[in-house]
Amino acid sequence: MLRIAFGVVSTAFVLVGPLAAQNTARATGPALSLAGTPRTTAPARIPGSPYPVVTAKDTSAVAVRATTAHVISGNENVPLWEGAQLIDGFTVFDPTEDGVPSMRTTAKVAYDERNLYILVRAYDPRPDSIVALLSRRDVRTPSEWIKVMIDGYHDRRSGVELAVNPVGVKRDYSIYSDNTEDESWDGVWDVATKVDKDGWVAEYRIPLSQLRMASGDSHTFGFMIWRDIARTQERQSWPAYRRSKPGLASQFGDVTGINDVAPPRRLEVLPYSVSRNFQQERSGAGPTTYDRVSQQTFGADVKLGLGPNLTLDATINPDFGQVEADPGVLNLSAFEQFFQERRPFFLEGAGIFNSFNVNCDDGACSGLLYSRRIGRSPQLAGAYGDATAPQFTPILAAAKLSGRLGSGLSIGVLDAVTQRVASPGQRTMEPGSNYFVTRIMQDFRGGNSGIGMMLTATNRSLDGDTDPYLRSNAYVGGLDWRHRFWNNDWAFTGFAVGSRVTGTPDAIARTMRSGVHGFQRPGSGLPYDTTATTLDGNAFEIALGKNGGGVVRFNVNYQRLSAGYNMNDLGFLPRSDQQVVGGWMGLQYVQPTKAYRRLFLNVNGFRQWNAAGIGQQLGSNINGFMELPNYWGMFFGSFQQNWVGENLDDRAARGGPSVRSIPAYGGWWGLNGDRRKAITFDLFANYATGDEGRSTNWSVGPSLVFRATSSLQGRIGLNFSRDYTAAQWNGNFGAIGSDTTHYTFAGLQQRTTSLTARIDYTITPRLSLQVYAQPFMTTGRYGNWQELSNPLATSFAGRLRPYNGGDPGGFNYKQFRSNSVLRWEYRPGSVLFLVWSQGRTQFDVDQGVFNVRNDVTNLFNAQPNNTFLIKTSYWFSL
Repeated sequence: MLRIAFGVVSTAFVLVGPLAAQNTARATGPALSLAGTPRTTAPARIPGSPYPVVTAKDTSAVAVRATTAHVISGNENVPLWEGAQLIDGFTVFDPTEDGVPSMRTTAKVAYDERNLYILVRAYDPRPDSIVALLSRRDVRTPSEWIKVMIDGYHDRRSGVELAVNPVGVKRDYSIYSDNTEDESWDGVWDVATKVDKDGWVAEYRIPLSQLRMASGDSHTFGFMIWRDIARTQERQSWPAYRRSKPGLASQFGDVTGINDVAPPRRLEVLPYSVSRNFQQERSGAGPTTYDRVSQQTFGADVKLGLGPNLTLDATINPDFGQVEADPGVLNLSAFEQFFQERRPFFLEGAGIFNSFNVNCDDGACSGLLYSRRIGRSPQLAGAYGDATAPQFTPILAAAKLSGRLGSGLSIGVLDAVTQRVASPGQRTMEPGSNYFVTRIMQDFRGGNSGIGMMLTATNRSLDGDTDPYLRSNAYVGGLDWRHRFWNNDWAFTGFAVGSRVTGTPDAIARTMRSGVHGFQRPGSGLPYDTTATTLDGNAFEIALGKNGGGVVRFNVNYQRLSAGYNMNDLGFLPRSDQQVVGGWMGLQYVQPTKAYRRLFLNVNGFRQWNAAGIGQQLGSNINGFMELPNYWGMFFGSFQQNWVGENLDDRAARGGPSVRSIPAYGGWWGLNGDRRKAITFDLFANYATGDEGRSTNWSVGPSLVFRATSSLQGRIGLNFSRDYTAAQWNGNFGAIGSDTTHYTFAGLQQRTTSLTARIDYTITPRLSLQVYAQPFMTTGRYGNWQELSNPLATSFAGRLRPYNGGDPGGFNYKQFRSNSVLRWEYRPGSVLFLVWSQGRTQFDVDQGVFNVRNDVTNLFNAQPNNTFLIKTSYWFSL
């Protein structure tokens, strides 16, 4: 849910459904002849192999066992491959389904007691035109790509993807829930590539320790291969993949014949050391001075296989100094800001915990686990800390247990322990805490149906500094289900969940008064109890959707959250006390025409009430995406909100009475360039108006995407926004809830300018330099200070009266964040990082003054905080 705040009116619209700003699969250009002799049917058998050739009609292949040690080299003329079965049945799945390839692709599979080997030959009649671009690992460039996908459990819902381009750049992902990709997974595997007169070859060596597999005398793996041809944008697969069908892993074929191979003993250890040198402000009177501080820390990551089906991941004293900084933001809304998780330990395997998506707001869908809570900034830094106080909470240790049993039961357990953080005066800013999550899901009907359970627990060691503010314990638990039917094109899903938090009366009263709940609001009808030591709540959702088959897709859902529901100790919840009916319908045209290569159109709508049934919001929008014949993409949309009926915003006055919402309208439009070109441009623009035309906001965001050489590429994006909010909340004065309370608002003129630059220079596929930098500047000036007089007035002017509070002031917030990371994978799985991070923040200069040139000068004259870091790790497996 995307919120656009216009002061007293906190409007929102839902943008859901398959919003088609996706630029993945593309169509082919003019057909090219097959390399070698064109043919419509493959030979029944190739010389030297006892196996029949696999054709497009087949969905199963046989792996041959290596009888001698095999070293990958990209050479297919060796005894192992000469006797292997040939897969020669690739078909096009983009731009058309079941299309005839313009270039031939073949593959072979082999194995030994420790590894799986795969050889893919990509024929090309013009090998000098093969597009091969260098990049750091896991970056998708407009290159040729071969991707191998393997489902070791053969459960049709999980697996791994291993992709490589002709110069050896690797990308890998794990798959969960059939079609969700986790790009944070970094497997340890090798591949050799070679470009020759017939095209190019990729030869994989994949340790079986990297594939989750069940025990048994013989094994069948789910299996699929994709090939991307860059210059024609054609995509091929074996077996046939159909974009019109839901799911990915469920469309895999099979590889059989893997016999007498025991699931390997899996013990991987990744010890690391970190040397850090940074500036720290010196506390005490007098001018601000800074000291250089050096730190040396040690830690380790451990991956241990517990039998053939379960894996234990543990980390001790983890350090994530190489992770990119969060983007700059100034949050003036009533709701918490959501930030994406970036730390590898919490990202890898997170899919098993990704469920119970309650109250998704502007992409903030974390389910019951929002792992940013673990190792967060100290919650009471504002009460007890100063500029010299620690900025984060150390994680002493964390562990994850995950896997899937042969019965179809998936298991995930996470536990993390964080350290107490004290201020320079030894006041507790963050207590020592334990975070625990467990998740199980039992599949039925081959993974097409399932029922699961999830529990989370947060337990804090509070003291006199913290127990008036923080909850001592928090527990959340629930059930969820899914059921796919009618050729798996339809899905019925839902969940039911309950929560309980405990603490002192002061802590629970603060929880009730927070923007999540608002029990104390005049006219809320909620039982605000200042003596309570617990708060209970519940939530549930049911949804029905059509996710495949034909042109039409749709989804409808109903969700209800009680007023006391709270999962914010370990999850993410912007607000409770609401119920929503929503839905979207989309049309997907994926077959190219003269007007477009693909076209997506969506209509969305929702109606929101509080749990008592009082209307809060009504919204709808239409949006679409069209990829043009020249490979450019265009997206567009418009929304309208609260245009009929009585809608009351119960968060606008921040604990005050509900305020009648006024209609808002707006739209957006943008372009994406053709990524095959060396230089392309993107553009995004939007405009919205509300409060009877008094409030407006617009923004424009041009971006330049460039590829200077095959190894140097980057993106530089600007964003300019100009907003006028006629009534931005500006403070409540007096005793809240009494007749003397003043709920004040002011007109806010705000200008924001930011630049985001990312530049990647790749020396080799294992050695790369990545630079990220973002200056962010936002300035606001308040005026026309007013207070609520008649919050339910039908007109905007009728609800406010002048407030004599003096000058409402303004702000000028500037921030600069940069990360430069040199990454060297000096052996598979072992990495050296050299990092330089710089941060600058300034908020006390030129408040309320609009002058971008002066803001830039002042920002870069501010005292920088530089951090230099060396992190090295060494992977080994037993």
